[in-house]
Amino acid sequence: MEAKVSWTGVSGMGFLAQTGSGHAVMMDGAPEGGGHNLAPRPMEMVLIGTGACSAYDVVLILRKGKQDVRGCEVKLSADRAETEPKVFTKVHFHFVVTGRNLKPNLVERAISLSHEKYCSASIMIAKTAAITHSYEIIDDLALASEHAAKEASN
Repeated sequence: MEAKVSWTGVSGMGFLAQTGSGHAVMMDGAPEGGGHNLAPRPMEMVLIGTGACSAYDVVLILRKGKQDVRGCEVKLSADRAETEPKVFTKVHFHFVVTGRNLKPNLVERAISLSHEKYCSASIMIAKTAAITHSYEIIDDLALASEHAAKEASN
């Protein structure tokens, strides 16, 4: 894997990252650090990358388990050390998995497998941070029925 990160100019703290797969991402620093708050901060990118890595695993594992998964969202909250290096010390993942007739034990298993075996990012972060997770399941079929009932009553 390769990437290149380039400072975008003399004023400010903007950086352009170019990935080996051909994608570009802007990053910027906080105003108190000389940035202009025009793009995500590098540590925010680490956090969202970790969330995407784990959500990817969860969807893949559920699909392989023949679960009818229709959506997966992960909300992340993290604490960082107060002194340098300001590593993550706690990260909580809250998954909202949408589908039809999803089995809670399989959703729990998919999340656990991601954090313990497959998600390289969360496994790296677990070296400095306490990782916790929670989840909720939304039945897509129930949502469709509720929507239809509301439409019929209007």
